[in-house]
Amino acid sequence: MRILIKNAFLVLEDRVELGDLLTDGRTIAQVGGVIDGPCDKVIDAKGCYVFPGFIDTHTHFDLEVGSTVTADNFVTGTKAAVVGGTTTVLDFATQERGMTLMEAFHKWENKAKNSSCNYGFHMAMSEWNDARIAEIPLMIENGVTSFKMYMVYDNMRLSDGVMYEAIKYLAKEDCIIGIHCENDDILKARVKELKAAGKTGSRYHAVSRPNIVEADGVGRLMDAAYLAGGPAWVVHLSTKEGLAIARRARERGQEVYLESCPQYLVLEESMYDAPDGAKFIMSPPLRSKDDQEALLKAMAAGEIDWIGTDHCSFTMAQKAVGKDDFSKTPNGGAGVQNRAEIVYTRAVKGGYLDIVEMGQLLSTRAAKLFGLYPRKGALQAGSDADIVIFDPDAPHAIHAATNLHNCDNSPYEGYEAAGKARDVLLNGQLVVENGQLVAPGKGEYVHRDRCGRYRK
Repeated sequence: MRILIKNAFLVLEDRVELGDLLTDGRTIAQVGGVIDGPCDKVIDAKGCYVFPGFIDTHTHFDLEVGSTVTADNFVTGTKAAVVGGTTTVLDFATQERGMTLMEAFHKWENKAKNSSCNYGFHMAMSEWNDARIAEIPLMIENGVTSFKMYMVYDNMRLSDGVMYEAIKYLAKEDCIIGIHCENDDILKARVKELKAAGKTGSRYHAVSRPNIVEADGVGRLMDAAYLAGGPAWVVHLSTKEGLAIARRARERGQEVYLESCPQYLVLEESMYDAPDGAKFIMSPPLRSKDDQEALLKAMAAGEIDWIGTDHCSFTMAQKAVGKDDFSKTPNGGAGVQNRAEIVYTRAVKGGYLDIVEMGQLLSTRAAKLFGLYPRKGALQAGSDADIVIFDPDAPHAIHAATNLHNCDNSPYEGYEAAGKARDVLLNGQLVVENGQLVAPGKGEYVHRDRCGRYRK
């Protein structure tokens, strides 16, 4: 099917250009100027921005957290994602201890059937030994070229020495490993102290994990990567202190990639005092306005590489398990549908970014690093026809009741957004029209190349 998008503000890598765009089947055929060739459908995008499909680098669908499973699986989560303009999610396939990497890959492959946007996987590893190392070439062969390790969580936590070894090994393969950076020993000690003092409400989740807990982890990662001679990727950066440490690492010549999330740009730690404060329990926790400002300025300076959501949704009933003990509340929040509209409202309308930089943060840089560019992340002839038509003049309030995620709450409830995705093309097919999902279940697995380490 040939689809002609007319009168659009085309968001290219270095500029915005008024013109048309033509797709031909699954790919983009022509970009720019006035196009009058034969087509099957014409979409008038007057007044709208046309972006390459957005890529969410950080989702957790159908994730088991102890005896609890996230509210969203791939079917519900990807419906919300694509309506928000995300055409590809990179979820975390989790290798539990004793499980092979291929077992984890196939488990997530089965979970992801009937997705409504494209999907790929990072491999979250709970072990690093000869058996797991021997599987890395098989992962690369299957299009998994990014990995994750945790400094926290007893069932996933690995030592700094293991992370050093993994960074060093994977760098030689042009793969990358993201690290959840927190000091587990200190936060556990603080949780114990708070509970002993009877301080068990939601607000004490943030108290147990102050900025320095994240900053310590970021510093340890930077030093391990420096010694290993490989790239450092910080997932969900939330603090000005962690940012400062990453800056110093870059100043000494390190290859550092920084991901942050919308929640750390618009939500504040004071929200834990609300009656529904449990819905804001996530790790890292919400921070201060000073941290927000530091991250926004870093985005403006090109220091933040991309924005993922860390979508990990739980219902209020699931959250209520920790009503008398914050440490038992499942960590995470819903947000996969709202990323682009929040970044546009807070960062573009707020004067921190321009539209080109928004496209870089939500699509292009992620495509480049994670082995998808220029198939994705670009409006170029020959690129995949994953396309978002974004209406910058569509004011609306975010509500859980109107989001498509399978969750009865939203951390962004009532947030006044200035614009939103209007139409979305996925693999050349119109799947979202005027904000409505018209063709669900069209997502496909994306086989990724080795990482395009653009800060190397």
